[in-house]
Amino acid sequence: MTAPPDSKHLQLSVTNLGPIARADIDLRPMTVFVGPSNTGKSYLATLVYALHRAFGGRWLGTSFIWRHGISPVFGISRHIQTHQPISPEEIDALTKWLDEMLHKVDAEEYPELFSAILPESIAGLVRHQLKGDDFSWMFLDMEIARCFGIEKTSDLVRNQVKSGARVTMRRPTVGMSTASTSIGYDYTIRGKHREFATAMPIEAPLQFISSKPQYMEAIEALTWLDAEPRSDEEHDARMDVVNTLLRELAGAVGSQIVTPLSHPAYYLPADRTGVMHAHRTVVRSMIGQASRAGLQSDAPVPQLSGVLADFLEQLIGLDGQREGDVEKTLAQQIEKDILQGEISMEQSPVGYPEFFYRPKGWNKDLGLMNTSSMVSELAPVVLYLRHVVRPGDVLIIEEPESSLHPAMQVEFVRHLAAAVHAGVRIMITTHSEWVLDELTNLVHLFGLPETRRDGIGGADFALDPDDVGVWLFEPKMSPKGTVVKEIPFDVEFGGFRSGFDDVAVGTYNDYARISNRIAEVKAEYDPR
Repeated sequence: MTAPPDSKHLQLSVTNLGPIARADIDLRPMTVFVGPSNTGKSYLATLVYALHRAFGGRWLGTSFIWRHGISPVFGISRHIQTHQPISPEEIDALTKWLDEMLHKVDAEEYPELFSAILPESIAGLVRHQLKGDDFSWMFLDMEIARCFGIEKTSDLVRNQVKSGARVTMRRPTVGMSTASTSIGYDYTIRGKHREFATAMPIEAPLQFISSKPQYMEAIEALTWLDAEPRSDEEHDARMDVVNTLLRELAGAVGSQIVTPLSHPAYYLPADRTGVMHAHRTVVRSMIGQASRAGLQSDAPVPQLSGVLADFLEQLIGLDGQREGDVEKTLAQQIEKDILQGEISMEQSPVGYPEFFYRPKGWNKDLGLMNTSSMVSELAPVVLYLRHVVRPGDVLIIEEPESSLHPAMQVEFVRHLAAAVHAGVRIMITTHSEWVLDELTNLVHLFGLPETRRDGIGGADFALDPDDVGVWLFEPKMSPKGTVVKEIPFDVEFGGFRSGFDDVAVGTYNDYARISNRIAEVKAEYDPR
């Protein structure tokens, strides 16, 4: 089910990508993918991660951008063309609007964020900037291929259908009555051809949100715009300022269009235990390869997917210095309630971190190689919450139930809900009935007044139904492939109809048939 036109969530539609024939989802603070194996849950999660990497983010994204010669201005403005024709009248309109808006800012307090709806005279210039985006598809195409670990994105087209694969991102404009006023982007992969189109109806208002450093720079730039140029050099300098301001405006507007994709995302892949155990070996191998550079013949280098490569690079890059109070509390609670011990890290002599676990009551650390798979699976979650993830960021976790006892699966879901309450966006892929059942309880709990929640498990972690989306991946014969649809919360049924109950009913019916036949056999051989 596609979100209504006034949805606050970004809508994402995907067709003919990998095993997915059709998917219509919107990105919620808690987004859950369920369904049979090999139906495309990880495919769609990887695509979402790639979109975050292409449209925003920080840390690894910046280094990738610089390596490809792209200037990371901020948000998506790094993709936007550098110059456009602009008349003196348009410069005057831009100057007047900026002057009016910035004079509304309290000169003494300077708020951290400044927000406004662009007037049409300025919105037209910004639309031109956003629609003149010739490079975006190239960067997006490279990032999708990198994240999937493939040579070219055309390999992702389902069954190589002639219509190609298509990814559509839309943000319906709040307060507008029809879906036709939604703004966003369309990206199509068709053979060797790529198409990147911007959907930006004139009737859809454009919102500009600027941070303090950006609008302070705009105040400085106004001094250039107020004065008439006295030479060709001054005219060129003035036009550079005008186009820079327009790029910044377009970047800020574009970031709002694709929110939350403009925030960083971090992907914790399946088999985290294997990665945590092997990362030291991988690093040593990389160092050994580097030390023998030029002394060895060319040999094929195993290629990692971007998801796995980023995970390894982020682990290696941890220095233990970044800690936020909220995130530190989230990590500590997982250590206290589930791990019954602490995760720590130390820098090795060659500069990469080593990770340890100290059980509660012990005075000695254990290397992760000597701990249970539960500890190794949850260690990266603790490390990311403590040192990496911030409110507004997205944490994607494949199979959070891995190596967890059902009781701990339930407990972990509550801690993921606590992260959502702290402003972290969560996306998970799961096969666990226990995970979905506890998510059901937390959503159902929201309908109960807080004063009546005493004694109920997870009483502090209730989730607003509007903030939770569960999508079922179902294989279909027509069209052949996976169709992804939202599972609505069903109070009468008792939760989300995921199909897990069908498995339970099937196993119970088999037990009943076995019992009946055992009784029949006993009756046949009973001499009485």
